[in-house]
Amino acid sequence: MAAVLAGTPIWADAMFTDLEGAKTFYSEVLGWTFGEASSEYGNYTEAYAGGKAVAAVVPPMPGQEGQSQWCLYLASPDAAATAGKIRENGGTVLMEPMEVGEFGTMCLAQDPGGVTFGVWQSGTHKGFEAQNEPGAFCWAEVMTRAPEKSDAFFPAVFGYDVKTLDDPAMDFKIYGLGEGPALGRMRMTDEEFPPEVPSYIQVYFTVPDCDAAVATAQKLGATPAFGPMTSPFGRFAALVDPQGAAFAVIDITTTEGEMPQLT
Repeated sequence: MAAVLAGTPIWADAMFTDLEGAKTFYSEVLGWTFGEASSEYGNYTEAYAGGKAVAAVVPPMPGQEGQSQWCLYLASPDAAATAGKIRENGGTVLMEPMEVGEFGTMCLAQDPGGVTFGVWQSGTHKGFEAQNEPGAFCWAEVMTRAPEKSDAFFPAVFGYDVKTLDDPAMDFKIYGLGEGPALGRMRMTDEEFPPEVPSYIQVYFTVPDCDAAVATAQKLGATPAFGPMTSPFGRFAALVDPQGAAFAVIDITTTEGEMPQLT
């Protein structure tokens, strides 16, 4: 198995005060099934799509109750060294690198503009067992009110190259690794995002039918943020789940339009 490049999205999880409610919601919307809660690790519970590990949910630790949100983890061969780079480039380490048994080492951080993300140094847990399949991770975008800070920080820490989408109506960049894209970066404007919405990373999960997924999510109490809309990459929509966690769904088989140019 080829080594995962540093900076590659490798895992996603979220804290939910109502863990059973979250499991019910995502099983209906994304078709997930769930493993046994790991009491040794705070009832951390893996989610599966087609029998493959695709994400996890966990109840908050005492004193950490608050609005739920998805956290994207970026791969690192050395979480401690990455934490050092995060500090050197103006970021904040929210949780120092911590070994999680034999599974690996995790770290939580923020970029200088307030975008929270995780770092994962794999042990026996190698991250996503599936991508771009129904119910699995597909894509992620750094949604930021401070794009200049993100554009300086993430490439400096993870070695991304940066390309700009040739669209004057949108401030959007692609952070790339090797021959392919790793993450998108989109400027948040006050016109599209209420000022109280902080910068965050939008995680996209694949669905076979975007409109059906949105209808199910809304029936279960989710709030639509935008879409569904069809793009050259697929038909997608952004949602906020009943506990306040933002996420997006995309049907990558339904596309429309020409692929945009990047410079």
